[in-house]
Amino acid sequence: MRPVTYSWLAVVIGVCCAAIGWLGIAGWIAVAVLAASVAMHVLGNALGTRLRDATDRDLRRLRSDRGETSLLPRPREHRLGQRSGLGLLVPVSAGIGAACGGIAGTTALMAWTSSSVAGAALGGASAAVIGGLIGFLGASFVEIVRVSLREAIAAERQAAALDR
Repeated sequence: MRPVTYSWLAVVIGVCCAAIGWLGIAGWIAVAVLAASVAMHVLGNALGTRLRDATDRDLRRLRSDRGETSLLPRPREHRLGQRSGLGLLVPVSAGIGAACGGIAGTTALMAWTSSSVAGAALGGASAAVIGGLIGFLGASFVEIVRVSLREAIAAERQAAALDR
């Protein structure tokens, strides 16, 4: 009698069913997400390496072979393209966010749960970190939008002055 052979699909389905029974559905989803993340990481690295190796980096040779110059003007350097500090707004907003988050977290833990003072302090510190992060992100967004709008308005005024 010939031994029983299974296709790879039957083996995979059997392993998946066993994993669901052993880990539960949440564990299986976590394993699937982890496996997909590793697969996408490997695929991205392989694709990036292939693209990097296939790229011709000698642009001067390409331009001199054609004998042409660039028809587009060189773009003007913008403040958003440079490394610079975000100003005083960001640390002040992060501090205010941290203070509000810490106070709100500690108050909520003391009022609505039966946590100890140490637990409320630890929870308040966690809420302060999250509040500081939210304050930092909000202030950074506002600062970047402010700078980009200011540069766009200045560029529009300059273009309008040249059209006159």
